[in-house]
Amino acid sequence: SLGLQGQRTSGPWQHQFWDWLQEMAASRGQSLASLVQNIDHKRDGGLSSALRLFVLAELKKETAVVKTDIKPLDH
Repeated sequence: SLGLQGQRTSGPWQHQFWDWLQEMAASRGQSLASLVQNIDHKRDGGLSSALRLFVLAELKKETAVVKTDIKPLDH
C-alpha cells in the first residue's frame, strides 16, 4: 500500500509492477509516492488504470530506444 493525500491506497498488482514504478520514479529523481501522486493529479479515470497506462507508455518508450538505439524525444 501507499500513502496518497493522507490516505492509504493499494492496488492488486504484482511485485514486478511496483518494481517498475519504483525504477521509473528513481529515474526521475522522485519517490514512488511522489510519482503516484503526480499520476493521480493528471488522471481522468481510476488510479489503477492511470498507473497501468503510465507504466505501459514508459515501457513503450524504453522499447523504442532498444529497437532504434535512439533516445525518445520528451515533449
